[in-house]
Amino acid sequence: MAVLPIRISGDPVLHSPAREVEQIDDELRTLVADMFETMDAAPGVGLAAPQVGVPLRVFVYGWTDDDDVEHRGVAVNPELFITPTSTEPADPDDESEGCLSFPGERFPLARGARALLRATDLEGARYELEVDGWLARIFQHEFDHLEGRLYVDRLGRPFDRVAQKIERKRGWGVAGLSWLPGRDDLDA
Repeated sequence: MAVLPIRISGDPVLHSPAREVEQIDDELRTLVADMFETMDAAPGVGLAAPQVGVPLRVFVYGWTDDDDVEHRGVAVNPELFITPTSTEPADPDDESEGCLSFPGERFPLARGARALLRATDLEGARYELEVDGWLARIFQHEFDHLEGRLYVDRLGRPFDRVAQKIERKRGWGVAGLSWLPGRDDLDA
């Protein structure tokens, strides 16, 4: 297993829809193991294959809820169905997100309260998870990556302008930038 470099906003792989996984094989299993190691090292609660430069429809997640229940898994070729997003402004205390591909920043973003994930695991078995709260947010965030969208692309005013200013100031928004968890000094 290896910690992989995480692509930063502006890299084309982050802004294009990912391809379907055609075959679950040892190469995919190695990628998933590396993605878990990278996510844990970052640390993060989710990581999509495009974030490590691989344009495939797969993401991993790992999060422990308030009852100390660990939610950890992989979603290959996922489908995601969500409840409508609130029209109220996001609560900065309870609805802020960060992203390993826009490291060091957090912005409030309204998301659907519930989600239904249908995906395939590494054994090729289809599964379905109905979730709410933070896990629903994680699934929506990671699914967006597979669609070529970062959470900052969904921000409304004034946060969209703040994110754009940060991207310009840090020299992001161009191809080829990445950071390596455990080596580069970034807070994500």
